[in-house]
Amino acid sequence: MKKDQSQPLISETSKHSLDQRPDSPQRPAKFAKVNEDNIAEEKELVSRTMNPNPRLQRYLIAIEYIGTRFAGAQQQPNCRTVVGVLEEAFKKFVGQPVSVFCSSRTDAGVHALSNVCHVDVERTSKRKPGEVLPPHEPLVVKRAVNHFLQKNEGDIMVIDVRCVPADFHARYKAQERTYFYRLLSGPEPVSSFERDRAWHVPENLDLLAMQKACNILIGRHDFSSFRAAACQANSPIRTLDELNITEVVSTPYFPSISERLKSSNVIEDPTVSIGSDTNHSHISLNTNEEKLEGPSGEACQKFGLRRRHRCYVVTARARSFLYHQVRLLVGVLKSVGAGDLTAPDVKRILEAKSIAEAPPMAPACGLYLGHVKYDLPPGTYQSQ
Repeated sequence: MKKDQSQPLISETSKHSLDQRPDSPQRPAKFAKVNEDNIAEEKELVSRTMNPNPRLQRYLIAIEYIGTRFAGAQQQPNCRTVVGVLEEAFKKFVGQPVSVFCSSRTDAGVHALSNVCHVDVERTSKRKPGEVLPPHEPLVVKRAVNHFLQKNEGDIMVIDVRCVPADFHARYKAQERTYFYRLLSGPEPVSSFERDRAWHVPENLDLLAMQKACNILIGRHDFSSFRAAACQANSPIRTLDELNITEVVSTPYFPSISERLKSSNVIEDPTVSIGSDTNHSHISLNTNEEKLEGPSGEACQKFGLRRRHRCYVVTARARSFLYHQVRLLVGVLKSVGAGDLTAPDVKRILEAKSIAEAPPMAPACGLYLGHVKYDLPPGTYQSQ
């Protein structure tokens, strides 16, 4: 059955599963009996999108965008979407409509450091209508499409382009997807520079406890407890290759006086190591504010400098994800970090195989599609 491209987007992860059927009922179905069934379905879906026209060149397009500016990635009527904006830019470039197919259909509010699409383009002469010309070089495509994208809102950009064979499908050829999720921890209101870029939680989070919870969830499991009700994937079984949480420097980051002095000393004396002990304070991951001593000798915040949050990044990596799986996983990790759940609770929730047992999922604004991995065929070449 041919897929209806006008269907509204409902998932940032589930619909790029290799073992789903678009017209399956919205409930968990039986597990896939054999791997060969999924392989056969993949080949069938890829063959549907092969373009027999030898005059068309298929391009693989990597894009970044600010998710809060779009109603999702997939084309939807009367909404500004990633695919819609990209197709309009290509139309202005090549002078005719094109169809863009995304590897991962991110939801409204979900950002992308690198989502991947493919598009077929036929280059024709503007002076001699009907005359077919050699395909554009990837660098030409990148620069031209970005020209039209930046003339609009400037919230989406092409970051890489490659020529690929006509049967190379951005969605079904993807081997692995990596998502990142940013959390800001601390009682201070979120900075204007961080608004809609992370999930702000006022509680202090226990990093060690969250890391232990990650270890429980890594591997091949039935993730029914981390699968939203509208998920259309045939099976809740997924292999989570990586799930970890790391504390990082909160952005934007600007050096403190002590850090600037340390840097100056290193420049003046190359024998001084940045990691060596000096009279200056060590760089902290969670603060760059300057402090004074109060009348009683206690440390106090210098006026006009914001107290920074502690920033954590959750990384989730797998071949495919269920609908809202990453956001539900982050919701559980946050509850563990805040002390509302323990590691045994996480195992209980996983084994319950019911989303009713899971805490609320994390908001979309902290989620980033980070990377989509491919085994690119020989002979593909890219923009510089």
